[in-house]
Amino acid sequence: MAAYYIKKSGPAARGFHKILKILGLGFVLIGSSFFLYFFFPLFSYQFFLANAFETSQIEVPIPKYLVVNKNNDLGSLVASGITSLTSDFTDARNWYPSLSPQDQRAKVESYLLSIPKIKIDNAEVSTQDYDLEKHLVQYLGTSIPGEQGTAVIFGHSTLPQLFNPKNYKTIFANAHNLKIGDEVFINVNDIVYKYTIFSILITDPEDTNILSQSFDNSYLTLVTCTPPGTIWKRLVVRASLENVVN
Repeated sequence: MAAYYIKKSGPAARGFHKILKILGLGFVLIGSSFFLYFFFPLFSYQFFLANAFETSQIEVPIPKYLVVNKNNDLGSLVASGITSLTSDFTDARNWYPSLSPQDQRAKVESYLLSIPKIKIDNAEVSTQDYDLEKHLVQYLGTSIPGEQGTAVIFGHSTLPQLFNPKNYKTIFANAHNLKIGDEVFINVNDIVYKYTIFSILITDPEDTNILSQSFDNSYLTLVTCTPPGTIWKRLVVRASLENVVN
């Protein structure tokens, strides 16, 4: 009868197998991270945020439910995720790449915005640059609050779980909770203006009508990305001046 012997692997072979295991685990973790990055915001929206959007009085042209269909499929969400990897969305100019903003600095360099409904208190709005990491941004060339016309204000958002009203990268994460009738307060040079929300809509990034001006009153247009955690669509909240508080 022939004798068989089991030859144990040497230290070098065992080390190589250990490296292969670590590499395999690393690839699994990287793949899982990409999957979560692209798809978790969509799943989060469907499970946690859809009801909030449904109860809001969101207007056309985009339906209240941003569900997956032949026009708004997972492919477009993935594409937006890839775009977010290659574009700096802390720069408000990248939100509407087809626009050429007017390099027109307002006389008022900054003012304060408060939205009690979503716990934003005296957030700074800059009229001088497009850096959404440091403050909210009024799109250059649009009207100052209190004046006739429309002040268009951009604010960054992320997943609602990460909302921090003092962090400008998350400050509009709960904007989807706003409803018609909610109030927005603007402090310009110690004069406080009260605005009331009258319109909430969801649009495509190609829709630049959000920058249009109306001069029959003083208006605000608040803009952020939606669903929260993606750059797929734009949530646009419009408010009109009600009165001067002081």
